[in-house]
Amino acid sequence: MRKEGAKPERLVAKLAARQHGVVSTVQLHSAGLGDYAISRRVEAGRFHRIHRGVYAVGHTRLSFEGRCMAAALACGEGAAISHRSAAALWGILSLSARGSIELTLPTDGGRKRRRGIVIHRSRTLTARDVKRRAGIPLTSPLRTLADVRRTQPEKLHQRAIRRALDLRLVSEVDLGTDPDLTRSELERQFLTLCRRRRVPKPEVNVRVDRFEVDFLWREEMVVVETDGFRHHGHRAAFESDRTRDAELQSLGYQVLRFTYRQVCESTDDVASALRAVLGLCG
Repeated sequence: MRKEGAKPERLVAKLAARQHGVVSTVQLHSAGLGDYAISRRVEAGRFHRIHRGVYAVGHTRLSFEGRCMAAALACGEGAAISHRSAAALWGILSLSARGSIELTLPTDGGRKRRRGIVIHRSRTLTARDVKRRAGIPLTSPLRTLADVRRTQPEKLHQRAIRRALDLRLVSEVDLGTDPDLTRSELERQFLTLCRRRRVPKPEVNVRVDRFEVDFLWREEMVVVETDGFRHHGHRAAFESDRTRDAELQSLGYQVLRFTYRQVCESTDDVASALRAVLGLCG
């Protein structure tokens, strides 16, 4: 029997380093290790079985990325990490460190379930819907957002959209975002904030001189403008807004501008700023 040299070990080490610490049986065979050699390394504690046909090299303390890669390898060619797991890899949603990994297979046919993996099947998943991030096959940002929209609460989907826009993973053009719907959602969030923080209800979408403003406290001469999805990454919109703010200020109005993220996630800061300019106590 051929004595195993150092070459397979080097190949496996390089492969594991590229794949977040995991390798498949097929890859081990390609590196020159037979089934007997693999079994010996399992017994010696050098390989650790994660899924059938997938091993962690050296230890089982896999990162989230390692668990995703292991799931993709276990489910074979065409598998792509998807849904909330893909959203976590793209950095647009958080995910429990030990939760099951979700992935999609480009088929509607059955396949055995695997522990720790939630398998979705889709005949509409195509090659253009699959990207690689840190070497891991996963659904594109647009496909990921679509999957999140179908399977998660709307509030979570909106959060994912905001983060994807912030990270420039998608654009408003990509999303086909309806500015009116976006504006309506932001108005609702802002008015809810006012009600909960006991800030007097403003007038909404009213004219001040030649401008239509988002929110107005007429007696206090305070205007609030909220920047929705349409403002992300658009220099022309940024400059237009600043010109508009300057003209309103020249008319004697105080103008505050808040982003979607501030309204939804930094409510204490927004409420404090509003109460200060409106002269409210506390």
